[in-house]
Amino acid sequence: MQLSIVVPVYRSARCLPELARRVRQEVGAHFDSYELILVNDASPDESWEVILQLTREYDFITGVNLRRNVGQDNALMAGLNIAVAEVVVIMDDDLQHDPADIPKLYDRLQDGFDVVYAHFGRKRQALWKNIGSWFNDRFAIVVLGKPKDIYMSAYKALRREVVDEVIKYSGPYPYVDGLIFTVTSNITDLPATHHARFAGEGNYNFVKSIGVWLKLATGFSVIPLRMVTFLGGAISLFSFLLAFYFVLETLLLKRQPSGWPSVIVAILFIGGIQLIGIGAVGEYIGRIFMTQNQRPQFTVKAIHRHVEPRGTMRAPDIQAAIGIHQLDEGHSP
Repeated sequence: MQLSIVVPVYRSARCLPELARRVRQEVGAHFDSYELILVNDASPDESWEVILQLTREYDFITGVNLRRNVGQDNALMAGLNIAVAEVVVIMDDDLQHDPADIPKLYDRLQDGFDVVYAHFGRKRQALWKNIGSWFNDRFAIVVLGKPKDIYMSAYKALRREVVDEVIKYSGPYPYVDGLIFTVTSNITDLPATHHARFAGEGNYNFVKSIGVWLKLATGFSVIPLRMVTFLGGAISLFSFLLAFYFVLETLLLKRQPSGWPSVIVAILFIGGIQLIGIGAVGEYIGRIFMTQNQRPQFTVKAIHRHVEPRGTMRAPDIQAAIGIHQLDEGHSP
């Protein structure tokens, strides 16, 4: 198979029929063999029912239904475990990523690159999301060694060899972009257009965006811990200089430093820094705990394909088919 397209699905029932139509129109005109893998991340709307209907209408669509909501990157890992093509494209489900750009990503990959990102000059989304994307991109330069001229986006094409390395990660908190940059540095990007969402509203709020950043920050570096350490050292130095100033003020100017307000501010400031430090350490310890408990990345409930004569496969058959062993949460390995 030439091409696999992996799409995590959440609250996008109204977008999926148009997505399937455009994939057939744009991708079918350039490729003889391709597949569209729609991974339903336990969406509360009718997304799975729509996916089932689409598998009946189109022979290139595979539907994957997860037992519980695990987040975008975990759902992507489920799709990557099933994808079989030599090139795998990852894109969103809301048509902000144009399927017409898929042949361009594929062709650019043939120039010898391992990964090609779509570079959006302007993103049709809220201002705070654009600011967050910029900050995340700058942070990835420090944490992952990402080149400054490479734009890290959710729309990308990967070679089979890179996918095979990425899915070796079995921890409960995958961050696909981070895993890509730990696998290869042979990465480029190409210009693409970012469109408005086809229907509905975006699923990422501020809290979820912070969670994605924490995956990058704590999953691939100890920089947050070092930042807290340096901040503690800077505060200690500032406290020493301030104490020295108060001594001079008392001896030379015969003036006592102000009391209650400065004490309260100092206590609250130091207390806040301590809580940040404890929180950073707790984040690392919590992730270690979850990993040691073998919390699964995802659990598959069913896979449905147009060509599957038995219709829906159940969990034991799925695990054998995709070569993984994922456990329901709460069960012992």
